[in-house]
Amino acid sequence: MNMSVDIAGVTLKNPVMTASGTFGSGVEYSEFVDLNRLGAVVTKGVANIPWQGNPTPRIAETYGGMLNAVGLQNPGIDLFLERDIPFLKQYDTKIVVNVCGRTTEDYCEVVERLADCDVDLLEINISCPNVKEGGIAFGQNPKAVEKITNELKRIARQPVIMKLSPNVTDITEMAKAAEAGGADALSLINTLTGMKIDVNKRAFVLANKTGGLSGPAIKPVAVRMVYQVANAVNLPIIGMGGIINEEDALEFIMAGASAVAVGTANFTNPMATVDIVDGLEEYMSKNGIEDINELIGCVK
Repeated sequence: MNMSVDIAGVTLKNPVMTASGTFGSGVEYSEFVDLNRLGAVVTKGVANIPWQGNPTPRIAETYGGMLNAVGLQNPGIDLFLERDIPFLKQYDTKIVVNVCGRTTEDYCEVVERLADCDVDLLEINISCPNVKEGGIAFGQNPKAVEKITNELKRIARQPVIMKLSPNVTDITEMAKAAEAGGADALSLINTLTGMKIDVNKRAFVLANKTGGLSGPAIKPVAVRMVYQVANAVNLPIIGMGGIINEEDALEFIMAGASAVAVGTANFTNPMATVDIVDGLEEYMSKNGIEDINELIGCVK
């Protein structure tokens, strides 16, 4: 039985990876999860300098998911190179580094620093607010998506995955812009913008007022967007958004995703990723499927 999939020339032993920001860089979860079992570990967002993130409270539970306004708190590229990559290199799994920034130059600096590092893929978080454009996220303007993709592709040594924001009118427009800019793959979706109000305090639950909604509540939106994008561009897709079991993962794969990333589920079940790998193997064996690639985009 073949579980391996190809993302931009990089072979993953299976299509299950972690979603950025929900798994640290694997250190915390390695007590629960055998990282060798995963197709890839996607790191938390890494910036050119340490980011403090947003004020607290910055996490809230919601029906069928959670809101987060952590603000991409991270220790910066220096500590990441010194501590996190050596840790991940101990395991037989692919390493995907998630890159964030406030300006194009910020992103470029991180990508340049990673050029000579032994990592497999770069995932670019373009849901970051673009400080030079009045705080509108890079990923909400197709011209900005194409431009930043193009800039990064000129200096990147590893294949570049652009992570698309769902907070747009037409996701296919953003996907086509990333493809035009030279992206090697896409990941979608990032979180949907949401809000929660405490009716007793008559106040916002999150200090930031709004946060990113993730978890099962967003899965139908995510599956729809993956399907649309798979039929609009010729790039491999990593699907994510509310995956908690193998059935969820299979929906994304059948909609056209070559791989899937598991995020919020890690908080309720630290073993979620490995459980999904086992579940996919069981499904294939029960249904007489020899190669998982047969299932990619099989629903038209």
